[in-house]
Amino acid sequence: MKKIVETERLILRELDSAADAEFIFALLNTPKFLQYIGDRGVRSVDEAAVFIDGRFAKSYRDHGFGLYAVIRKDDNVPAGICGFVKRDHLEFPDIGFAFLPEFEGKGYGFQSADAIMKYGRETLGFATVLAITSLDNDASARLLEKLGFAFTGLIDSSENEKLRLFTNVPQKIS
Repeated sequence: MKKIVETERLILRELDSAADAEFIFALLNTPKFLQYIGDRGVRSVDEAAVFIDGRFAKSYRDHGFGLYAVIRKDDNVPAGICGFVKRDHLEFPDIGFAFLPEFEGKGYGFQSADAIMKYGRETLGFATVLAITSLDNDASARLLEKLGFAFTGLIDSSENEKLRLFTNVPQKIS
């Protein structure tokens, strides 16, 4: 499993269908994931392993980036996912993150997203990064604003749901 970035408390690494299936099954079926991100139809650990290979590992192969496991260094426990998604209907990659309920409110979202943004700029060469949230996901919107994203408008998702669009463009230093 390839390590992508490391922070003081976290390691972000590629997801692995064998090692991470139970974790992904749990994450994809949390109430907040279902409410704010959507039902991915993953109903078993075996289906989670297939989902990892078909979604996350495919993105690593096809785009050179994706969503990564956020692992706590002190106990090697996966807390959530964070990384980039390339969607057909968006011009630029967008940042995404989700955490198990017991790991929310501990700063892992900001720490992992801040590190992955730096990785996106410095390693992947991203000049512009987008983010999308459901209309009622205020916690994610606050985190995006803390990361320097600005609300840029409403868009329709591929499922015809209205979403908030945020954009992060590096500031020019004069």
